[in-house]
Amino acid sequence: MAKKLLFVLRHPPHAGFRLRESLDMILTAAAFDQTVALLFLGDGVYPLKRGQHPEAAGLPPVAQMFEALELYDVDEVWVERESLAERGLEPADLIIPVRLLDRAAVAGLTAAQDIVVAC
Repeated sequence: MAKKLLFVLRHPPHAGFRLRESLDMILTAAAFDQTVALLFLGDGVYPLKRGQHPEAAGLPPVAQMFEALELYDVDEVWVERESLAERGLEPADLIIPVRLLDRAAVAGLTAAQDIVVAC
């Protein structure tokens, strides 16, 4: 029986290998037919911004991994509206389509999951 997994990403793109490892975990869960959703909060919205070059910091590129989410049927990608606005970003600045979620609704989204993983 598939579980509903929510991965919460809160770290900037250049925080070591954390992002790459998180994406590996997310794609692995999706490959095993789990229902996977992502939520980006705080500085965690920056990895979605167009024009990121993590390889300049010696880190592997991850844009292709975000683009592969759709192939793994990960179509619930949420971004907290306030986190995006506080960083001067708009959905058009991001490399993949996202769903915006108000800060007040985050608790409801997490409560609706079987498992919440902080990445």
